[in-house]
Amino acid sequence: MEERIIRFIAALRAAGVRISLAESSDAFRAVDNLGIKDRETFRLSLQSTLVKDASSLPAFEELFPIFFSSYDSPPMTDLSHDLTPEDAEMLAQTLRKFNQDLRRMLEKLLKGEQLSQEELERLGKLVGLNHSIEMRQRNWMVQRMKRALRFKEIQEALQELSELLTQMGMNKEKINQIQNLLQANQQALEQQLQQFAGQRIAENLSKRPAEENIEGLLNKSFSSLSDRDMERLRKEVQRLAAVLRTRIALRQKRAKNGQLDAKATLRANLKHGAVPLELKHRQHDLKPKMVVICDVSTSMRFCSELMLSLIYALQDLINKTSAFAFIDHLEYISPDFAGREVREAVRQVLDRLPPGYYNTDLGSSLEDFSRDHLDTLDSRTIFLIVGDGRNNYNEPRVDLFNTIGRRSRRTIWLNPEAPVLWGTGDSDMLKYAPKCDIVLHASTLVELSAAVDKLLQA
Repeated sequence: MEERIIRFIAALRAAGVRISLAESSDAFRAVDNLGIKDRETFRLSLQSTLVKDASSLPAFEELFPIFFSSYDSPPMTDLSHDLTPEDAEMLAQTLRKFNQDLRRMLEKLLKGEQLSQEELERLGKLVGLNHSIEMRQRNWMVQRMKRALRFKEIQEALQELSELLTQMGMNKEKINQIQNLLQANQQALEQQLQQFAGQRIAENLSKRPAEENIEGLLNKSFSSLSDRDMERLRKEVQRLAAVLRTRIALRQKRAKNGQLDAKATLRANLKHGAVPLELKHRQHDLKPKMVVICDVSTSMRFCSELMLSLIYALQDLINKTSAFAFIDHLEYISPDFAGREVREAVRQVLDRLPPGYYNTDLGSSLEDFSRDHLDTLDSRTIFLIVGDGRNNYNEPRVDLFNTIGRRSRRTIWLNPEAPVLWGTGDSDMLKYAPKCDIVLHASTLVELSAAVDKLLQA
């Protein structure tokens, strides 16, 4: 218990609660005197010694049950005990009609098997939970784990399973019983994910150093950033932009003469007996035009904010930028940057487009762009999408994306999500990717700045 209290205090400090060594000692003395048998008394003893003001109370109330509640896994029911041999055979035949991954998950639900600790650890690592230190990210992490486990497809498979069993002649009452128990097991599985996510984030908080060095922060995944981390990265964006500006400007200066024009060189040197004493080059506009469309939903907000900040900090190297943001509809945001500090403009855009869970619709936003803003594209324009390619099972409108790409000089997609997750759940990334000239994975500020450097190469 002493070790758990120490980790609890460390997590509170990482969450922004100011706790001195003296107050920590007071907490241990209070627990020694009052004991831990009565849970409410134990909670009040820690609260009265560790929480000094009302602003710290929410963090305490959120973390206390995670560290000091009993986290028994939610119960699940094994359906096999209630099936007759005939019903079991029908069910087995029906399951063979599903693909291997779905069949494995359905069998797991039928047997009432929870995810093992090894499976949870692997799942957490896949979605970035091991680096998450914000409790507000808990629901989002659960949603990502559900996507990885294909919860949406499982729901559809349960409906299909009922229809197939009906066709095979199973009793309707038995089918309803099977479906209800499977849905209950799936809900229990979701509760297990909720518990695991809360416990892991709390553990990450308790192990977090007081202040991460800037190099580690620059290489930290966007999905793991805290609000305090973002404050530091907003300052680093300006420094990185200055480095990029110097590098890109030098590259443009070296390329100022353009490519060698062989025909013009021959014509100019006829007077020299065709000896190429004067070289002629094709002149071209070195500064590209850019159209950028940013997903500013919950999962993409930090990445898109930093991307917009970088691009507008490099405006002297870009001929013209037309910027758009979307969640479930498209908004033209370039006017927000006129005459404003970049940070203020980005904040105004994000305030106007409040985030939510599962309401992203890129397909609808592509319709808005094709209808109202297609004239922003021409053969000199770089068309850039910043997003994770998730449409919440809405129509992706790949046809419109393809049309937009054909009108552009280059189509570039920047995605912070791990490539292994592309195409899973509601991800349409594998449909969009073949229509792009370049697809870049950028999940940290270092990778993001490298991506900006690459997309501005002539």
